Amino acid sequence: MMARSLRVAPEYIEKVKSALGRNGYPSQQSLATDIVISLSTVKSFLTGKPVDYLNFVELCKKLGLDWQDIAYKKPEIQTPKPQPTNGEASPFITGAPITQPRYFFGREKELKRLFNLLKRHPLQNAAIIGKKRSGKTSLLHYLKNITTTPAQQLRPEQKFDWLPHPENYCWIFVDLQDARMQSREGLLKYILESLKMQVPTPCDLDHFMDVVSDNLHFPTVILLDEISVGLQRCPELDDGFWESLRSLATNHTGGNLAFILATPESPIEMARNTGHSSPFFNIFGYIAYLGVLTETEARELIASSPIPFTDGDIEWILTQSCCWPLLLQILCRERLFNLEEEENDDNWREEGLRQMKPFADLLDSKLAE
Repeated sequence: MMARSLRVAPEYIEKVKSALGRNGYPSQQSLATDIVISLSTVKSFLTGKPVDYLNFVELCKKLGLDWQDIAYKKPEIQTPKPQPTNGEASPFITGAPITQPRYFFGREKELKRLFNLLKRHPLQNAAIIGKKRSGKTSLLHYLKNITTTPAQQLRPEQKFDWLPHPENYCWIFVDLQDARMQSREGLLKYILESLKMQVPTPCDLDHFMDVVSDNLHFPTVILLDEISVGLQRCPELDDGFWESLRSLATNHTGGNLAFILATPESPIEMARNTGHSSPFFNIFGYIAYLGVLTETEARELIASSPIPFTDGDIEWILTQSCCWPLLLQILCRERLFNLEEEENDDNWREEGLRQMKPFADLLDSKLAE
């Protein structure tokens, strides 16, 4: 089994060795005895060889060292991101979830609460509830990406420092509409590969539990999208499966594992309505209800247009959309297209209302903010 390990960066090895005597340890054996670990682990640590994450942190603590400063860090390789054929990204996105943080707006209240649940141990579980097309999937992607996106790829003053050490977190996005995620083996294998852990043979639930229980020593968040699909259509994801995940999060990973799921109704009701009774669906202590954006958030989205809108257009967009993010995106897209084509008329309003019709159910009510 492959555990996450750390090693002292070469430039700090001498500093680490000198810290031994300075902190009252006359020998390597005395340090090993104090921490109750093997002498070979101490020798590996002092010579820059990989040691288990928890042992690395404890050794640094005993020697008065900041483990994050001295740990070896692989050089970052910047992979260019694919761009649209015209070299420009779409400013308003309506047909797909928003995955690039700079194009996501609002949800400040929900983000504060969700990240507060994740920045301390034990990590806590949460559910995101909202009507269809209210932005649940986009919010999951934003949680996953915002803390590690380079500042130059964000909007000016866009907050990204939600976590004290975001580089330590592992985020796993699971789309249960993906057929590969709908079998037990496929989903377990995907999670292990995302964690960079060895995939056992066979990759069944027992072996999966062993691997993760033994090796998960870093904060990990599993984002479950379209979980209702998994409950309705995937017989292999039964109560025993969900009970094992609950046990893993609550008892076997030292508070390092949390789940955030997206659903149109409460997890308990969703489980009951699909014939499930697993206590997994009782662990979501915080629920983020996605309603309309605040007017300030909506205005910020509108103001992101590369061609400014008039005050009259802005007020009309706010009124017609009721500040639902998808409807804002649709109306802003139509107005921007009209301006880019230099069409000096109000036909874009009629077209915008026509494009909104398939999502009229959003206007039936504003989910509690």
